[in-house]
Amino acid sequence: MRFLADALLFDSDETLVSSQRSVLRVWRGWAESYGMTLEEAMSRVEVHGRPAAAIIADLLPAEQVEEGLQRLVDAEVADAAAGGVEAVPGAVELLASLPEDRWAVVTSSNRQVAEARLTPVGIHPKQLVTSGDVTHHKPHPQPFLVAAERLGFAPTRCIVVEDSPTGLTSGKAAGMPTIALTTTHQTNQLEADAIVADLTRVSVRVTQAGDLEVTVN
Repeated sequence: MRFLADALLFDSDETLVSSQRSVLRVWRGWAESYGMTLEEAMSRVEVHGRPAAAIIADLLPAEQVEEGLQRLVDAEVADAAAGGVEAVPGAVELLASLPEDRWAVVTSSNRQVAEARLTPVGIHPKQLVTSGDVTHHKPHPQPFLVAAERLGFAPTRCIVVEDSPTGLTSGKAAGMPTIALTTTHQTNQLEADAIVADLTRVSVRVTQAGDLEVTVN
C-alpha cells in the first residue's frame, strides 16, 4: 500500500518508543503509594491514550491531584533516565529518512515525560505536541490539527501513525489517513487505512515533486 503525503504525525508511547514496562512499573508504585493496587486503579478509570492529569483527577480528591501528578512525572522521568524505554523497531531508521520539518510527535504525555522517553533513544522532534499544548485531548482531533498547523500542511496531507484506538479516532476526526501499529492492541481492535506490527514495515522516500511516498508492506 502506498500513500502520498506532506508529513507524518507520530504518537510517542508504543509507536516510537516502547515504554509499556516503564509505565506499568511507575504506575504500580504510584498507585500503591495512594493505597490502591494498579489493577484497582485501572478498573476505575479509562487509562490508555489519556493524559496522566486526567487519570489522576479521576482517582484522587481534587486537593491531592497536583501533588499526585508531580510525583508521577518525577517517577516517569527517573525511570526513563535509568534505561526504562527503548525504540520501537524501525522507528529511528524511519525518522532518519524523513526531512526534519516533515514530521512531528503528538502525545498525551506532558513535555517533560515525552522528552525524557524520546531523548535516550535518539529521537529529537522539531515539533512536539504534548498535553500542555492543547485544550482538548485525544480522541478529539485538536492534537493532530495543531501538529499539522505547526508544520504548515493541510490536515488531509498528513498521515497519523498510532497504536491506540483513541489516537486513531483523533487522527480520523482530523481528516487524516491513519497507519496503526499492533504494539498494544490486536488487529481486530484497530480501524486504520493500514495496520503493521512495527515501523520496520513502513518506508518513506521524497519524490521529485517533493511529496512523501509512504510505502506500507
